[in-house]
Amino acid sequence: MSDTEAQGSVPGDEIRPAVNPASVQSTQRRGIRLTVIVIGVFITVVMALFLNKITTPRVLSPLELRANGTYVFEQARIFKDFTLQDQHGQAFGLEQLKGKWSLMFFGFTACPDVCPTTLSMMREVKAQLKPDIAAQTQFVFVSVDPARDTVAQLAQYMPYFDPQFIGLTGDFLEIKRLANQLNIAFVKVTQADGYTVDHSANIAIVNPFGHYQGFIKAPMDQARVKLTLQSIVTDF
Repeated sequence: MSDTEAQGSVPGDEIRPAVNPASVQSTQRRGIRLTVIVIGVFITVVMALFLNKITTPRVLSPLELRANGTYVFEQARIFKDFTLQDQHGQAFGLEQLKGKWSLMFFGFTACPDVCPTTLSMMREVKAQLKPDIAAQTQFVFVSVDPARDTVAQLAQYMPYFDPQFIGLTGDFLEIKRLANQLNIAFVKVTQADGYTVDHSANIAIVNPFGHYQGFIKAPMDQARVKLTLQSIVTDF
């Protein structure tokens, strides 16, 4: 028996396989790549959530809506059909209000201040709406002075503000019935040089079902109208 055999094997003296440095470096590189990928995915998810939060319109509570001058009914109100004409001479009724949100403002083309100011504000709102909400929204101007606001007159007047704005005129009683249903008051006032029309400056909001959803109370400004409109459409 040899001395080595007699002494037996000593723990720790076993023969270990040689470590390949290239293999260790490859494993380390894979670990680093995996860590970088995980961090990258995490950052991407966080950024996506952040962008979604800042780009999604904020939904306001009823109290916040009222604080911004907008009143939404607990249950939208159904109103009767009507028959008017737009600035192109085409018939326009309740059916043309369906499928989109409609902001309806009642005024007249000879109005010296409130009407052009409101229509200009509506133009700015339209330009600043999120594209998907703008595509769902139409802006409607209903004349309370149909004797002077003919189809031809509206055809000249509406493009001053936006070619896509809809101008409506027609029979006085038809306009009056529509205005009453949307809680819009107006009255003809005689003056020395003719007459004017006193009218409500509120904007009626009609939902895509053609129902009276609420109204925006005057006075109003572009930022508040945009904020409340986007909230209402997003929450509908």
